Amino acid sequence: MIIDAHAHVDEVTSLGWIDPPEKIVALMDEAGIDQAVVMTYTDLPGHNPDALEYLARQVARFPQRLIGFARLNPAYPEEAERLLERALTVHRMKGLKLHPVSTLAHPGAEPTVRLIRQAARYQAPVLFHCGDEPLTTPLQIALAGEQVPEAQIILGHMGGYFHPAEAIEAAARVPNLLLETSAMPYPALIRRAVDVLGPERVLFATDGPGCWPRLELRKLELAGLTAAEREQVQHQNVARLLAGVRHGDLR
Repeated sequence: MIIDAHAHVDEVTSLGWIDPPEKIVALMDEAGIDQAVVMTYTDLPGHNPDALEYLARQVARFPQRLIGFARLNPAYPEEAERLLERALTVHRMKGLKLHPVSTLAHPGAEPTVRLIRQAARYQAPVLFHCGDEPLTTPLQIALAGEQVPEAQIILGHMGGYFHPAEAIEAAARVPNLLLETSAMPYPALIRRAVDVLGPERVLFATDGPGCWPRLELRKLELAGLTAAEREQVQHQNVARLLAGVRHGDLR
């Protein structure tokens, strides 16, 4: 079984983002991917006030294939916390997505840390966009990991084009950081991440449909992972994180 830890569905015509769930499901079928964690391109609160309900509807259309993560903006702490609770308890989503490029919220600042703490109370993983832009580098996200050691924090794209070595070093130092392989173009660094951190802390992902899932899987082949390592990276690790999420109201 293969689970993609990071993909997208969204339909916001005013922004030119037209990626209905049929698109990612077709790409999953082409690549032989069984399930995918999906999130919107838009943050809440933000441009599209229907983003959370939209995501819930699309996941409900493909309940055996798609798993929802709520994409939220920590700059609106009370509203974001309310929406996260709704996502996890009402819609039974499995995690939180944070994208500091679009929210301009520093990973180590109190509003972000507060939202991560809430996710951790539900044992819900937190996926950060982690790349080359300001506010997204591995060392900046590591500040959040250090403040909330009980949280499982995923570095999406494991540092992008120019910071993957830094991502491996940060994860080696901060044990609750995990690395996710999408859109990072160096298979040899996937191999290095597995060697340094162990296969249990590396997750396969595609960032589809923006990135081609078949190519993202090919990176694992080029990385030279053993069959046992690939089973952990492309299935067991994500499945373990998702299985631990609590959906009860904690108030």
